[in-house]
Amino acid sequence: MEKGQEIAPSNGDKDHEQHTIDVGHGEGKVMDVEEVEKDQRVAVAEEVQKKKSRRVAALDAFRGLTIVLMILVDDAGGAYERIDHSPWNGCTLADFVMPFFLFIVGVAIAFALKRVPKIGAAVKKIVVRTLKMLFWGLLLQGGYSHAPDDLSYGVDMKKIRWCGILQAFTRKVRPTTVRSGPYAIFNAYRWQWLGGLVAFIIYMVTTFSLYVPDWSFVYHNDGDVNDGKQFMVQCGVRGHLGQACNAVGYVDRQVWGINHLYTQPVWIRSKECTFSSPNTGPLRADAASWCLAPFEPEGLLSSISSILSGTIGIHYGHVLIHFKTHKERLKHWLLMGFMLLALGILLHFTHAIPINKQLYSFSYVCFTAGAAGIVLSAFYIVIDVWGLRTPFLFLEWIGMNAMLVFVLGAQGILAAFVNGWYYESPDDTLSTGY
Repeated sequence: MEKGQEIAPSNGDKDHEQHTIDVGHGEGKVMDVEEVEKDQRVAVAEEVQKKKSRRVAALDAFRGLTIVLMILVDDAGGAYERIDHSPWNGCTLADFVMPFFLFIVGVAIAFALKRVPKIGAAVKKIVVRTLKMLFWGLLLQGGYSHAPDDLSYGVDMKKIRWCGILQAFTRKVRPTTVRSGPYAIFNAYRWQWLGGLVAFIIYMVTTFSLYVPDWSFVYHNDGDVNDGKQFMVQCGVRGHLGQACNAVGYVDRQVWGINHLYTQPVWIRSKECTFSSPNTGPLRADAASWCLAPFEPEGLLSSISSILSGTIGIHYGHVLIHFKTHKERLKHWLLMGFMLLALGILLHFTHAIPINKQLYSFSYVCFTAGAAGIVLSAFYIVIDVWGLRTPFLFLEWIGMNAMLVFVLGAQGILAAFVNGWYYESPDDTLSTGY
């Protein structure tokens, strides 16, 4: 039969129906129709309940690890700048956070679409979640909240930051069966990969063909010696991947406006800006004119490229759904993970396309997605295959409450709450001691 060649259908009801028919005819007995239908309804209800309660512990632990990593680099990145975002080319610990999240979101989307049988309901669910993420992104990262350093709030609409990591998480027809064969899983979801290919083409063509003209900006920083000065940046090039004249920054300046971009880009730690690179230090006397310019690391063009991270994550989720044995899943995951990792490293060290988080370059997508696939596989082996779940329960809990922990921890809400309790003077808070 053709169905015998299919790899683990995701439609549990069909499997159960086939099982009940075999049992009914095996003994040659005639059973009451109502009794059979009742037994089938009970069995299906139990199966649905079982599926609803089942969670992939490895995915929760991976999400929890990523949240912990985010809080670590946010809080410790200022003191240990080696783990903070790379000033430009290269990849540090902090640079894994965003692609890991997008990868995890992709895996979760695959499960969400599996649980929601009607595509209309699935789209509604995704739209509602998207609006929630946009709201929290604008509130927490658009500049409205000044926590934890300042207990005030509010943002100038002329300077609100429209883009951010939460907003980037929102840019994201499944078959019920997958035939056998090494490329069957790719063919079954070819429309998904076609969408990723379109995003890849848009990003690459724009990045390497768009003409970037000269541009200028006015630096604003109260008390700084350069406050109010206008700087001119000379470009007039195409396909440039440096800090000043790349197409990613040019698109954001044209679409969002220069006043709505991130005003503290990490490139100020570049060797062109300070002799203390990669650490923060005083500006060089001959620092490049763009060193004080704003730049949006989660902008429009980089967000288009980040779709690929989510697409790869969705693919890993489909493998988890359709492949029913640990060996099949791990073989596919690890092979793809190491291939992506190797491709990213090759593109970087041949200087074809450097690994760059600020540009969300293709080599960066490959390198970080490959790393994410390997980390997920490692968690899956330890937790779901070997059964060593207890040591990772804390990470699982964080992963199951990711938004709550993110808002309280990574965005300084908890720290702001602690700093809000003081005695006589706002400088004497619970965190500083009376």
